[in-house]
This record gives sequence, C-alpha cells and structure tokens, in this order.
Amino acid sequence: MKRIMIALMALVMTIGVAGAQVRFGIKAGANFNSIHFKDLESSLQPDNSCGFNVGVMTEFTVPIVGLCFDASLLYSRMNNAISKDYSEPVADALDSDMSWGKNFLEIPINIKYKFQIPMVANIVKPYIFTGPTFAFKLDKSIMDRTYQAAWNVGIGVELINHLQVSGSYGFGINNVAKEVFKDGLLGEASKLKANNNYWTVSAAWLF
Repeated sequence: MKRIMIALMALVMTIGVAGAQVRFGIKAGANFNSIHFKDLESSLQPDNSCGFNVGVMTEFTVPIVGLCFDASLLYSRMNNAISKDYSEPVADALDSDMSWGKNFLEIPINIKYKFQIPMVANIVKPYIFTGPTFAFKLDKSIMDRTYQAAWNVGIGVELINHLQVSGSYGFGINNVAKEVFKDGLLGEASKLKANNNYWTVSAAWLF
C-alpha cells in the first residue's frame, strides 16, 4: 500500500513539473459506512451509519487528454453501529446495541478521467475515478485500530468548470477491529477481522 501511495505521488509531481493545470478548492460530503466481519459471529450484526467529511482538495490535469490526478485532506467523521442478538442472558449493564463515532484525518488520492463531450465540454464533463484512501484516527478507541485504508471507485460530473459532484464506494483493505467481548462483560476477549466499507457522496468547488 505504501508503494502505491509513493508511486501515485511521484506521478502527480511529474505531471505538475510537465506543466499540468493545477487547481485548488474546498470539498465536503457524506459517508454511509458499515463494518463487514470476515468471520461474522451470529451475535454481531453491523448496521449502516451516516457521517460526513469536509476539507481541501487539489487537482492536476494533463492538457488535452482529460487525465487528472486529485488529492484531498479531509476531516472525516465515521459513525458505526452494531446490534447484538444474544441467545443467552447477559449482564444488565451491557446494552443490546452499540454505536460509536470516530474522527479521522482522511487522505484520498485518485486518478481521474474526464470525458470531453463536444459542444458542452465547458458546461458538463462526466468522469470516472479510482484510487486509495488513507485514514488516520484522531481519537482513541478500544474497539478499532488507529489506521484504516480503502480502495475507492466512483463516478462524477464537473459543472461549469468549477463544481464537481461525485459518488464512490470504498472497499476496506485492512483489518480495523481490535477485540470484542463474547458472552457479556465478564466473557473472554475475542479478536475479529473486519473491514470498513462505505459509500461517499461529495461536492467540491475548484478555483
């Protein structure tokens, strides 16, 4: 994963030196994520949760061919929820559902292709994109790890050469779970393998 990030950054720098168009802007959006367990226990059922992100963005565009690279620096709030359906009584102090929020510094890096449609290219440019996202947690948690990575694929449209609206799906790459407790508060800790997959809808204004 580190090699991919380094390669993409090197490519972006090369494009910039070659005289690519560089733009900066602001970006905000909503994310809809859920934890996906690889070895899902019957007592743990992930629920979809909604969060948000906001930050800054830069885009490098290769003249004529429509190929772009973008990178963002975002404050991202990701909320999670897990429903527990126990077949045996548990301690009264343990709720039947858990929900928690996590604050991240998120860095998505994408390669993007814009379709140049004759006659309307200055008004509408559809595009597709893909690339990795690296998120570093800003707060502590006993439930999940401090770092997570995902690979995004998405589509979008650029309007009037400034407004970009996009939607993407992130496939979680690394294990984000630390441990959970089986059979109530006094049970033994069990390590789980889980990925955080999420949809993101974003809007950006580039100057």
